[in-house]
Amino acid sequence: MSAPEEFDWNLATVWETVAEELPDAPAQIQGERTFTWAEFDRRADGIARTLLDGAATRDDRVAQYLRNSPEYLEVSHAAFKIGIPAVNSNYRYRDEELRYLWDDADVTSVVFHGSFTPTVGALRGRVPRVRQWIHVDDGTEPCPDWAIPYEQAAAASPGRVRSAWGRGPDDLFLLYTGGTTGMPKGVMWRAVDMLQQINDVSTTHYDLERGVAGIRRDLTAPGQAHISGSPYMHGTGYFGATMAMHGGGCAISLAAPGFDAVELLDAIDRYKVASLAISGEVFAKRIVDALAAEPERWDSSTIRNVLTSGGMLGEQSKRALLEHWPEAAILDGFSSSEGFGMGWSLATKGNIPETGRFSPGPNVWVLDENDEPVAAGSEVIGKLVVRNRLPMGYYKDPAKTASTFREINGVRTSVPGDHGVVHADGTIQLMGRDSLCITSGGEKIFTEEVEGVILDHEAVTDVLVVGVPDPEWGQSVVAVVSVEPGLQPAPEELIGHVKRRLAGYKAPKRVVFVDTVPRSPNGKADYPGARALAVTV
Repeated sequence: MSAPEEFDWNLATVWETVAEELPDAPAQIQGERTFTWAEFDRRADGIARTLLDGAATRDDRVAQYLRNSPEYLEVSHAAFKIGIPAVNSNYRYRDEELRYLWDDADVTSVVFHGSFTPTVGALRGRVPRVRQWIHVDDGTEPCPDWAIPYEQAAAASPGRVRSAWGRGPDDLFLLYTGGTTGMPKGVMWRAVDMLQQINDVSTTHYDLERGVAGIRRDLTAPGQAHISGSPYMHGTGYFGATMAMHGGGCAISLAAPGFDAVELLDAIDRYKVASLAISGEVFAKRIVDALAAEPERWDSSTIRNVLTSGGMLGEQSKRALLEHWPEAAILDGFSSSEGFGMGWSLATKGNIPETGRFSPGPNVWVLDENDEPVAAGSEVIGKLVVRNRLPMGYYKDPAKTASTFREINGVRTSVPGDHGVVHADGTIQLMGRDSLCITSGGEKIFTEEVEGVILDHEAVTDVLVVGVPDPEWGQSVVAVVSVEPGLQPAPEELIGHVKRRLAGYKAPKRVVFVDTVPRSPNGKADYPGARALAVTV
């Protein structure tokens, strides 16, 4: 690492440099609120000063109990500035889940939207480590007397803020993930590795070996306008926004508490948005429906890049989006908090790949049970293994760290639990995770493989596949499915659709039709919810 000595390999320095070079360019927009880069940086300094005035130390953490908003990214910037981790907090969590998360993460400050005041008030006595509460006015609950008004905090510093301990490449970046099972766990990244990951995939790629001089040289104009339809509290939405801002772009936060496709399309039209981040079918379907209902209402022709990750997006939805956005490319990214860049699939109007089929990332192996490479075209199911830039492990969980981050063939790797088959052309067919594998009659069935096939049926809008207890087979496969209004295929039709593409034992024994397939706000599958429906319906 040969960058000039003064460069600290921290995203805060990149954003501070952007603010110096493009002070009047828009950095964040939400509704009628617009913040320039100079304002974004100054407000983050105010939050950083408030955190330090609250007796923050290097071991402290600040929780973001926030919906998508300018404040969310300001808090991130503030935390980067003073070298402490910000902790993403799922706003759908109940009291006990939040208590567990903030206790596990050693949170000492919480920034929360006013609408969450009742929950926070009930929790205060159960999280004794938290000594500072900062209230963001969202027009709902007023700021309680035990909290600091966010706008007061944002105005707390007239200049750049630094902590006594400074900041640098080894600062901790915490990304809490709930996954599909279990309690949330914190994945620990070094600041330098996170910065380089963002730099590698952003539209503006800086020569960071030259430090600040390299950023100034490569930052020639304001970047693209971007909208994350997915929540910032999860990776797809957060990194979509940070990648745009990394290049001097503008992150536009939607104002509605939940995803509103009409608001999204209004913003795309108004701000000439070029890039969009969503999470699979749950978002794409609403966008397609809105465009189909009022095809002449919006000019969304500026869209060039659609990033989708965290939820499966079928061929039908990709085709429908590209009918409206023929100049766009849909990048279906396959990643995990434990290893970025595991695979990607690029869809354009003339080329839509098979659902669940990805080109592997440059640092991905597919290995068999003996840790030997799986031969292309062999149809052997192997585990996906990531190498190169990796997290340090799980926060306060050495056992889980040892099981996931393993040395294989002399190389430190991440083994998140995903499996796939390597086709003859080198692409990978994603099969699913170990934790979601169904065992029926002694055969292993990976849920995502079956979901991908069902999702390609013309009547299906969303699907989750689960295993339920079966006295004869151990487990039987059940598909929980939602369909297009007015289309109601018989269960036998969907079962036959799967059998035409996959081995018969992988086909559902039963199909449960529901209005809405259970998912979290970011589109991530709610398998326990789907399993409950499969058992009771």
